[in-house]
Formats: sequence, C-alpha cells, structure tokens
Amino acid sequence: MFSIYNKTGGHARRTDGPGKRRTAVCLLLGFLCLLTPSFPVYATMEQLQAEAEARKSLSIQTNEIEDWPAGPAIGAEAAILMDANTGAILYAKNIHEKCYPASTTKLLTCLIAMERGNLDDMVTFSHDAVFSIPVGASNMGMDEGESLTLEQCLYGVLVGSANEVANAVGEYVSGSIDDFVALMNERATELGCTGSHFMNTNGLPDDNHYTTAYDLALISCAFFQNEMLCKIGNTPRYHFEPTPTQPDDFYVINKHRLINGEIPYEGIMGGKTGYTDLARETLVTCAERNGMKLVCVIFKEESPAQFTDTVELFDYGFNNFQVMNISENEDKYQMESSGFLQTGNDIFGSSKPILSIDSDSCVILPNTLSFDELDSEIDYSVSGENHIARINYTYHDTSLGSAYLNVATDVSSTYEFDTNAETATDISVERTETEPQPSTTIFVNVKKVLIGILLFAAAVIVFFIVRALVANHATGRRRRNRVRRKQRRRERRRSDFDDFDF
Repeated sequence: MFSIYNKTGGHARRTDGPGKRRTAVCLLLGFLCLLTPSFPVYATMEQLQAEAEARKSLSIQTNEIEDWPAGPAIGAEAAILMDANTGAILYAKNIHEKCYPASTTKLLTCLIAMERGNLDDMVTFSHDAVFSIPVGASNMGMDEGESLTLEQCLYGVLVGSANEVANAVGEYVSGSIDDFVALMNERATELGCTGSHFMNTNGLPDDNHYTTAYDLALISCAFFQNEMLCKIGNTPRYHFEPTPTQPDDFYVINKHRLINGEIPYEGIMGGKTGYTDLARETLVTCAERNGMKLVCVIFKEESPAQFTDTVELFDYGFNNFQVMNISENEDKYQMESSGFLQTGNDIFGSSKPILSIDSDSCVILPNTLSFDELDSEIDYSVSGENHIARINYTYHDTSLGSAYLNVATDVSSTYEFDTNAETATDISVERTETEPQPSTTIFVNVKKVLIGILLFAAAVIVFFIVRALVANHATGRRRRNRVRRKQRRRERRRSDFDDFDF
C-alpha cells in the first residue's frame, strides 16, 4: 500500500502510515483556526493579477544599457538572468531589492548539506524539527524518531519541499536549527551576498528572512555547479520505500512545471518553487544550451506566470547572447614563449609559455557585439599558485566575464634564472613584500639551443663551401687565361719563324 504525496497551494500532507495521527491533529487545529477571526484578509485574485500587470511597467535596468538586447516586460517584482559560469548578468529587474524567497531558501540549505554532509548518513527527525513548522505548512508527514538517509532528505526537500525535512537536515549538519541558520548567513556572505538575511532553513514567513534576486542567483550558481544537486533538483517525482526507520511507501511530486513535464523546455538542469502569501510565487530554474548555463530567479509573481516568465527569459538569453573563449580572442595580454627562454620541467622543450590566459575562461556578450568592443581591466589582487592577475571584461560597466593571467610554475630545473614579469610583458605587475610570490623557473631550452647551434654550423659550412667554389672558379679562370696566353705566344713564335726562308 502506498500513497502519492500531493501539494495543493503549497501545503501538503502524507495521508497514510504513522503520519495519520499528526494529520488528524493538524486538521482539527486547522478547523479550529478557521473559527477564529484572527486571519488577515488578502487581496482577491483579480487584484493580484492587476498588481502583476502593473509590475510589467517597472524599469528593467539592463534595457538601459546602450546597444543591449531589449529584455521582455514581465509581471515579477524582481528578476534576474545570470550565466552561472561567468557571473554575467543578462537581464536585471530590481535585482537588489529585498524580497521574501519562500521555499527557494531550501537551495542554500541543500547546498550546505551537500558540502558538509555524507549522503549515506542517517538523519533522525527530532521533536523540534517536526513540530516547529506551523499547521498546514508544506511537509511530507515525517514523525518524530523516524530516520532517512541524507540523500533521501535532499529529495524530500528539493522535490517535495518538505519543511520538517529541511529542519532535520539543518540539525544533522550543525546540531541545532539556530546554529545551522547562522551557518546559512555565513555561507551566503562567502558567496558574495550582501542583501540577504536568513532566519530559518525552509523559507517560512519571517519579517527578517529575506534576500535579493542577485544574491539568490549567486547561491543558485553554486548550487548548480554540483552534479548531484542538479540530479536531485531535476527529479519530477521520488519514491520513498519502507525501511526499518521509516515504514511508509509514498511518492513526492515536484511542482516545478519545467521539471515535471507540464511545460517542456530543452536543457533544464533543475530548480525550486516557492510560495507564501507575502512572497507570492517565487521560482529558481537553471537551463543549459550552446555552452551557456543560465540561472533565472523570479520573485513576487502570480501563478502560472512565474513559469512563463522563466521561459521568456531563457529564450531571451539563449537567442540574444553568445559564449566567446577569451584566450582565443585576446591578444593584448598573451605572451608566447620566444627565443631560447621557456618554462617547464622538461629542458628539452616540453614546456609552457611564460605567461598565458586561462584557456577555459569565456565571456558572454550580445550577438551584436564583437570581442574588440569590450573594455578590460587588470586586477592584481588575486591569489593562487600561478595567478599573477585577473582580466575583467565589461561593456558599459556591465561585467561579462573574466580570465586569469597565469605564469607557469615548475618544481625543479637545471638552469634557473630570476625573472621579472615587468620585463616579460607590457603589463606592470606590482606586488608588496607580504604577497606570496609564485614559484617560477625560467630555463634555457636546450633543444632550441642545439638546433640553433646546428643551423649556425650548417650556415658556416655552406658559406665556406660557396667561398671555396667561388675561389676555385676564379683560380680556374686565371689558369685558363694563362694557358691561352702561352698558346698565343707559341703561335706568334711559329709565325715569326715562318717569315724566314731557309
């Protein structure tokens, strides 16, 4: 016997097994709550749709960039389309406005769990994890004392949007929900978030629980760099089978329409839905095509427009922008090996250029622009074994990507020289005494030296051969001239004798 876990209006409950007792209690409490006059009166659907329609006239910041492709007018309060590989922002609408993220918060919860946990570990549901969520909030009916693997929990959080499972994951990682929330804020700061503050693991309503479209895009970019999280977050439904620590057989269903097949779209890598009465519909989605991995964040929209907005923005991004490899197009900062000096471990020529641009780095730029039209700036405040600088590319102050300028590093070498990057290129590299210096070895390329010596010797030999041939030719001509002169003298003597009559 199994059941299908259905979510309606963002609230759900598993309806069989040990969860039945809690279901009956929750239904009774919900009925009693309906009898009280304490619920606020919310706007009608017509009013909400009218507000969404009015939001279409809000300013789209990227549309103000000169020669930038015009983005679509959507009903979301805030939205962003960001390339996950470069961080380039292709579409921006109120991306720094503080908004309620609702269940899209769970992307950060699962990211931290994946970074710090083990998928095979067992996660036990405490009293606080189960009973701290409000009546009617999205859950999958887990009971106190039951256990799931961390991997199953991530499916419960990302596919089923179960709030009590997010709490249990937080307790597993940090020991308590409060400590995990502190870790969430710390991790968000590490990712570059400046407009966010989290108060819980799941996005349930709290005045001090907020983020921005830009910050959530940064979190989502990190999330979608993890293959396992992409797999889980792109699952249409997941089957929980009975185990000794969880006796029920049931499914959880993903409400994300671009994931469950209701709205087919090529290249979807995963996502997360969210809804509260104050946040309205929120949505995060990732799609990959043509070398671009785009993350779309939608805040405060009305259903089902959060899905159609996402499709519009993905179409806008994939149709109007292109990926361009930096090392294949940049010629201002590239320094190829020259002469007899190279770097590497092999003194016979298997070596790298002294300075080179990271070959995997790209920029995202509109189809109407060329690479030469981009502005570039050198940033020397970088760290790493072989990074000496980072080249940042912008167009009208809009960041489109970056690449590291690397200096080759070696372990050992026979012929070592002290090198200064200022003499190797036009780039002026300034370093303080406290900055770590990359270990760089420049050696004489013996192979090229030997080839040069052989070529020089061959040229010398050819020169002497030619000189000898020329000299021999001149000597032979003089010898022939002397022979001819002798012959002429003999002939004159004979003619003189012929004049006498003996």
